[in-house]
Amino acid sequence: MDDDQLIARVADGDDSALRELFRRNAPWLTVRLRAMLPAADVEDVLQETFLAAWRGAGGYRPGGAGGGWLWGIARRQAALHIRRRGPATSELTHAAPAGQGGRDPAEIALARVDLAAAMAVLGPADSPERGAWRLLYLEDRPVAEVARLMGVPAGTVKSRAHRARRLLRAALQDGRPAAGGGR
Repeated sequence: MDDDQLIARVADGDDSALRELFRRNAPWLTVRLRAMLPAADVEDVLQETFLAAWRGAGGYRPGGAGGGWLWGIARRQAALHIRRRGPATSELTHAAPAGQGGRDPAEIALARVDLAAAMAVLGPADSPERGAWRLLYLEDRPVAEVARLMGVPAGTVKSRAHRARRLLRAALQDGRPAAGGGR
């Protein structure tokens, strides 16, 4: 039985189908969630994800990938969790490199230093590129909402996000900022 069939059975109230869906998908969802959340929060977000999947299974339309649907739910639940927790944690906590389980603490510290240095190419915390990056990728807000919050057109948000990705990619690959500096 594939994920589409399991989700259809979940929509019909089959608890065993929900358990099977969890058994198949929880491990890889956990790994992906650990890339964006502190380890202590992953279990809560995973539980909220499958609760939301159970509630929303009736609205699922087969034809895509059940795993993609679950990942979309997990991302939204993670973003909600981060918003509820508030700005008390740093951006770097959520943007830490994936797969840190079992890694040498020195490697983790160096990766965070690399990320902090890369983020510096986006400018100060109130720069347009850094603001767009934070809202779009850390808080997982849609482009339209970011545009409204920043008071700019959606195309401007997309341009800023593209520029932020380009700058970060260059800084992380080369250790140097990309050409084009701040505006």
